[in-house]
Amino acid sequence: MTDWQDNQPIFRQLSEQITEQILQGVWQEEQPLPSVRTVAAELKINHLTVMKGYQLLVDDGLVEKRRGQGMFVTKGALKMLQEKQKTDFMQRQIPLIAQTLSRIELPIDEFIDQLKHFQKLQQDTTGEK
Repeated sequence: MTDWQDNQPIFRQLSEQITEQILQGVWQEEQPLPSVRTVAAELKINHLTVMKGYQLLVDDGLVEKRRGQGMFVTKGALKMLQEKQKTDFMQRQIPLIAQTLSRIELPIDEFIDQLKHFQKLQQDTTGEK
């Protein structure tokens, strides 16, 4: 069962969880999502809450409704999410990193060496290249 946070509506949290699951490969493109009623029963939440969460995904172009079949992850959803995260990172995180590097007087080449080290560790752990 999911631990819901009080800081935002459950339907939004559900939408964010499914978005994260798409990024992690839990839900593949063109794969059906569980029915609204199934999710509502499993999570013990109102089916209208699930419908609202699914609608956010539809509005974002990550999920499509197929009449009589249910909700499906759209083709290109993963790429769209990756591009959005990349843009968010470039616009929000990099300026913060630059400020921190300047504040602590850490040379960028030393930072890049550490970044490469941790990226290699991550690749070794996940088997990615």
